[in-house]
Amino acid sequence: MHEKVLKENDPEAWERISHFTFEEVQDDVDLSNKTKLISNLAYLLGMQDLEEYRLMLPVALDNGVSPVEVKEVVYQAVDYLGLGRVMPFFKVTNTILLARGEKLPLPKQATTMMEDRLEKGEETQMRLFGPQMKDFAKKGTINKWLVDNCFGDYYTRKGLSDKEREMITFCYLAVQGVCEPQLLAHAKTNVGLGNDQQFLTKIVLANVPFIGYPRSLNAINVINQVK
Repeated sequence: MHEKVLKENDPEAWERISHFTFEEVQDDVDLSNKTKLISNLAYLLGMQDLEEYRLMLPVALDNGVSPVEVKEVVYQAVDYLGLGRVMPFFKVTNTILLARGEKLPLPKQATTMMEDRLEKGEETQMRLFGPQMKDFAKKGTINKWLVDNCFGDYYTRKGLSDKEREMITFCYLAVQGVCEPQLLAHAKTNVGLGNDQQFLTKIVLANVPFIGYPRSLNAINVINQVK
């Protein structure tokens, strides 16, 4: 729909937009198609572009991204973007999956229960960020919520690997701006997991057409601070 409207009404703009987005960026950024598409979905969630997400989701599903992986991208976004901003994406995602013949709910991916989510969340947080996170939950209410909710409820789920979860978290944070301290912390964790600086830079470059240059440059600056 966007393509048709732009072609008809703004042919000069469309010529450059389509070349840059679908040719130049695709040719110059060496990432697997699946990784690129997962990052696209995470960035679109982060920037609240529901219409582009609606167009990109079927493309992702047709090119190796599974329904479970899509749902995990949406679920994890809740803690980084807020429920109010993510709820519309639940509706669009479910509508598209049902139209494609998927049976909802999808197979269970949770590995924790209400009784052990704090314990498992701390284990996960320490595994990703280091032993200094021991007893982080005791430092305050929001600290506890970060452990039992963010890490215990979401990072412990199946469906995405630790590396994939940290990559999409990086995307959520990078596109929002004004989250540079958190972005740096997660950039360091990405690198520690094997998503090195070159990889993170490619993730940013693959999404420049969607998010523009200022936030892309800010994200690359943060990546370059990782030591």
